[in-house]
Amino acid sequence: MSFKIDLHNERKNYDKHSLSEEYVLQNPFEQFSLWYKEAAEEEKIIEPNVMTLATASIHAKPSARIVLLKEFSPSGFVFYTNYCSKKGKELAQNPQASLLFFWDVLERQVRIEGVVKKIDAAKSTEYFNTRPIESRIGAIASPQSEIITSREVMDKKIQEVEFEGKLERPEHWGGFILIPDYFEFWQGRPNRVHDRLSFTNQADNWRLNRLAP
Repeated sequence: MSFKIDLHNERKNYDKHSLSEEYVLQNPFEQFSLWYKEAAEEEKIIEPNVMTLATASIHAKPSARIVLLKEFSPSGFVFYTNYCSKKGKELAQNPQASLLFFWDVLERQVRIEGVVKKIDAAKSTEYFNTRPIESRIGAIASPQSEIITSREVMDKKIQEVEFEGKLERPEHWGGFILIPDYFEFWQGRPNRVHDRLSFTNQADNWRLNRLAP
């Protein structure tokens, strides 16, 4: 089967905002917090905490997927997953990772790079216990990223967990925190001449630079 979709004229001109060294906050965490609040207040952005998590294997083969940011602070950016999943295994082998937020309505994206490590088990348990029961059951039952023969296999595992009624956080599930050493704030501008400002951590100081679009 062959098909062709012409994408040459698929483009949008960005013209809502600008980003300058004069007005950007000098701490990248504070700048992220500002942009995040604006995204959260925008009704057309359904889930502002959606982010792409990019990891790489020990052989430098990359992979990416959508996950949800659950907490951020000057300490870093927290998300939760199955430690035995593909991303969990890759982070165990190679703790370098990247996050990407894209808020299309605001014509903005933020790239964050850094080292990832597991958070405290007690904190993972605390968060796990706040999740809806159905989500806890799914996390316990799912051998995430493993090959299964059918949907019925997964449904049976869920039924088994429901029957047992034990909803404690499994050891294979918990949180990671990405500790940034690099931020890039991207603001769409007309004619693809976008604003890009980066922050690089150098000796515990953040250095601000403008990047060519």
